[in-house]
Order: sequence, then structure tokens, then C-alpha cells
Amino acid sequence: MPHLPGSPPVEITLRRSARAKRFSLRVSRLDGRVTLSMPLRAREAEALRFATEQEGWIRGVLAEMPGRRVVGLGDAVPVEGQMRVLTQGTGRSVRLEGDSLLVPGDPQQAGVRAGAFLKLMARDRLAAACDRHAGRLGRPYTRLTLRDTRSRWGSCAHDGALMFSWRLIMAPAPVLDYVAAHEVAHLEQMNHSPAFWSVVEQLFPRWQVQRRWLHGEGQALHGYLFGPQSDATD
Repeated sequence: MPHLPGSPPVEITLRRSARAKRFSLRVSRLDGRVTLSMPLRAREAEALRFATEQEGWIRGVLAEMPGRRVVGLGDAVPVEGQMRVLTQGTGRSVRLEGDSLLVPGDPQQAGVRAGAFLKLMARDRLAAACDRHAGRLGRPYTRLTLRDTRSRWGSCAHDGALMFSWRLIMAPAPVLDYVAAHEVAHLEQMNHSPAFWSVVEQLFPRWQVQRRWLHGEGQALHGYLFGPQSDATD
């Protein structure tokens, strides 16, 4: 993969597009990926020259992004909006106790085990919220899937399948509840029309407060890395 030299080097993802009439750069605010779109017949050397000319802008955007780090013992992570410190635990199960997330076993696996615990917790909370909202609408969903999505917090398919980012468990509980209500509302309105937002308001009044939280604070939830674990739970 081409990259900009320097400290640190910056990887550039090249994307040829029939619609592209000129070079354009995009830096993902979620994971820092730099994508350079280019016309089909443009030369790679020209594209990299363009990226080099924009290096100052690229590094400026990357410098403003929140850092990402691997979580381990002694680190604090948000759980339902409250910071909890990963602490060596006893027994066999991960558990919450006061301001601590107690993780027994191999300290080197603390991040992985904490992440797995949060995913199970997310499934329980989201299933309960979706069951409640779907029950009020009288429109059942077909299945619920969790993923580590970076482009959206949830989705609803035409067959009634719901998908959510498991990282919602790190947000305050009302935020998770709002996202569940939002996706369940799509079971009745597969759009974002005024009728859709009326259903959301019916299920979760004053949803705007939680939506603003996601837009302002949600990106930071992607900064916590829990090690090599599966990104989906069906």
C-alpha cells in the first residue's frame, strides 16, 4: 500500500472511480484511514504527488483525532457511561463492582476478556430494549446482531433484522435505548421521513438529547481497543 514517508508514515488507500473527475482526499474521523479517490485513467504517481502536496492537511486532521490504545489492567473504560478501571479479579467470571471491572485470569488477556464481557452485556441490554420498543409497536424483529461497526450505530434490514454496534454499551444507558428505539422505528417506517421521527418520538421522547450525545461524544468510544476478538455476535 502506498504511503507518505515521515514520522509516522501515513498509509494511503487508492480508490479508482468512474465518477471521479479529479483527485480528492478523505480522512475517516472514525479510524483515521486516508482514502484518495482518483479517475480511472489517472496515474498512481500523480495521485501520490497530490497526496504529498496535501500532507500538511492530512497530518493536521490526524493529529486532532482522539488516540486509540489497547486496553489492559489499570486502564479505565466507560461502561454505561461510567468509567470503570480494569482490575485483577478472582474466580472465573468478569464482573462489575463499584468503579471496577474485575477481570480474573491471565493479566495479558484482560482486555480481550473485558471486551467479551461488554459484548454480552450489550446484547442483553439491546435485546431488552428492542423487545420493549417492538412490543409497543406490535412489530417484531427477526434477529439481532452485534458488530464493531464504524460507520453506523445500528441498522434495520427489510426482513426485520436489527444490527447494532456493541460499543453502545459504553455510552450512557439512555443513548443505547434511543438507538434501539430508532432502529425498531424502522420496522414501521423504512425511511427518515417526518412519519419515521414521529414513531421515534412515540417510543423515545426527547430523543434529540441522546442523538446529540452520539454526534459529539460517540467517536471516542472507538478509541478503546480490546485485543484480537470477533467483531460479530449473531
